[in-house]
Amino acid sequence: MIGKAIRAAEPTDVPVIRQLVQELAEYEKEPDAVEATEADLHAALFGPYPVASCHVAELDGEVVGFALWYRTFSTWTGRPGLWLEDLFVRPAARGTGLGKALLVTLARVCVEHGWTRFEWWVLDWNEPAQGFYRSLGAREEDGWTTWRLDGDALDRLARTD
Repeated sequence: MIGKAIRAAEPTDVPVIRQLVQELAEYEKEPDAVEATEADLHAALFGPYPVASCHVAELDGEVVGFALWYRTFSTWTGRPGLWLEDLFVRPAARGTGLGKALLVTLARVCVEHGWTRFEWWVLDWNEPAQGFYRSLGAREEDGWTTWRLDGDALDRLARTD
């Protein structure tokens, strides 16, 4: 029998979380996009003012996946929600139920805290992920387009009088 577990990440998990972030970037065809260091992740997850949370998936005692998330807020519901920033399970561990187990764990976090939404992005080309999420009852949000301000444009706007 294969030993599977989902648990809250611990500070000692940061190196493997950073490695999994890199593997996710490679899967998403952006291998050079990761700027986050182990120190950045440690501060974000375990520093004096954590801004994110993380759960890890273990297979026979080895961390093979993660779900990194943070709390959001809806002015329409007047209540918090959960934003899943990244979910990744190594290809060799896919099909073991760990991806679903990570999502079940986060759904329970939402329900236990009375949070009203559990949301995330999916790349347009990632049809396997889209099919998986649909099988769990998730749906696309039509009518919304993601916008981003970063780099020079962000700096210019910040300097505007």
